[in-house]
Amino acid sequence: MQRLEHINESFKSEKRRIKAFLSRQRWKEALIFLFFVFLAFSFWVLQSLQEEYEIQVTLPVRYRNVPPDISFIQTPPREIRARIKDKGSVLLNYTVGQNFSGIDINMKDIPEKNGVVLFSEKEVESGIMKQLIATTNLLSFEPRRIEAPYGIRMNKTVPVVFDGRVHTEPGFFVCGDIVVDPPIVEVYAADAVLDTLRSVKTVHTEITRGDKTLTRLIQLQKIDGVSIEPNAVSITVPIEEFTEKTLEIPVVCTGTPSRYTIRTFPAVVKITGSVPLSRFKELTEADFSMQVSFDDMKQNVSGVLPVRLTEKPDWVRNITVSPDSVEFILEQSGEDD
Repeated sequence: MQRLEHINESFKSEKRRIKAFLSRQRWKEALIFLFFVFLAFSFWVLQSLQEEYEIQVTLPVRYRNVPPDISFIQTPPREIRARIKDKGSVLLNYTVGQNFSGIDINMKDIPEKNGVVLFSEKEVESGIMKQLIATTNLLSFEPRRIEAPYGIRMNKTVPVVFDGRVHTEPGFFVCGDIVVDPPIVEVYAADAVLDTLRSVKTVHTEITRGDKTLTRLIQLQKIDGVSIEPNAVSITVPIEEFTEKTLEIPVVCTGTPSRYTIRTFPAVVKITGSVPLSRFKELTEADFSMQVSFDDMKQNVSGVLPVRLTEKPDWVRNITVSPDSVEFILEQSGEDD
């Protein structure tokens, strides 16, 4: 309680010192001086904004509905630089408060002559004036007109490749091929580009925490000088929960002549793998093959050989073999040739 009273008293004391400082005559005079300086500056700014000035502004140019079978021979203008004149207060609005929506060139409405898309000086000026306030004067602009030479592009069909990675929850796996729909797309480009273009990739996509089959719409990667139809595809990733299954597989010796008998110890090995729940009953011993080679036995003096897994279903994951080697006895049952 005494500590709280001490803090309260300290606060009041500090408040009195600040109040006494602000009450001094010299501080009052300084505040009055600063107020009039600010007032004078404000009047100067207001007066300046009433004067007329010239500035340069930039308006973006966008090309709409470009047919996929044509390509611009040269990069067409992407912006118009305009010089305008108006009061400072209006120009401040252009530079600070307003973003120009730009000039849209609809290729469907533009006449095509001899492989050149034309947008006249009058049309450029009209597009600029639509962006300006009525009091603003348009002094000049560059380029004065838009000429975009183009060429006819060839086309071909190429496959789509999924570019990305799928991360699943523990106990879940991708249990099949990722399906892309449509699997092929039409690409339009110059002959030289088409000759080297073998496929189109999706934009890189990371799928996280997958615990069921999912479908997503993904954009295709853009390629300079190439138009792609369609520009997006649907991918389906089959994801399923897995469980473990253990089977006993007999060990088979390959390449054994008829006069020899091979005995392995053990005669069977255990295989454990992760299996989709939907295919658990489907997996049997016949789906696997465990082998040792007779040729390896002839060179072996230890009496122990590694066991090789030579056949297995693609949809079984994380396979372990126990034991991974076997002892053997080689018995000869007839005379050598």
